[in-house]
Amino acid sequence: GSEEHTMAHSNDEIRGVLIQAGEHRLLLPNATVAEVLTRAPVEPIADMPDWLPGRIDWHGWPVPLVAFGRLSGNANEPVALNSKIVVLKALSGDKDRPYFALLTPSFPRLVSVPRDGLLADATEEALPVGVQMRVPLGDEAALLTDLEYIAVMITDALASVARSP
Repeated sequence: GSEEHTMAHSNDEIRGVLIQAGEHRLLLPNATVAEVLTRAPVEPIADMPDWLPGRIDWHGWPVPLVAFGRLSGNANEPVALNSKIVVLKALSGDKDRPYFALLTPSFPRLVSVPRDGLLADATEEALPVGVQMRVPLGDEAALLTDLEYIAVMITDALASVARSP
């Protein structure tokens, strides 16, 4: 059956979650996705960069919300606050802010990426901000997100405001 097939190949493949963000398709490691919300009330944060439109309250955590398209350079990307929200583990080791979230217009898809596929385009120089590498996926590349880097950018942005009274 097909189930044995996927089990047998699990070591050669990385389970990922594919989301649309602006004009990019982002690949997130499955293990970093905490939850997908169909919607959540977004609380705006004053004086934030345009890629950080606000935060949501998730199980009591204030989770910063990132508009990835804007973060990676498309400043005009509309932020539809009725989008789906993907809550991610930040991977930065910040105990105060263990999560952040990405806006996406459509439901994430589960994908399996061959491990050797993750090396394919690593030589390419010009990658958007917050991206580790381009991964060939079907007929179109996906961008493997650099969650640690994004978490650091969030921390920096929030810290700059926290210093004011």
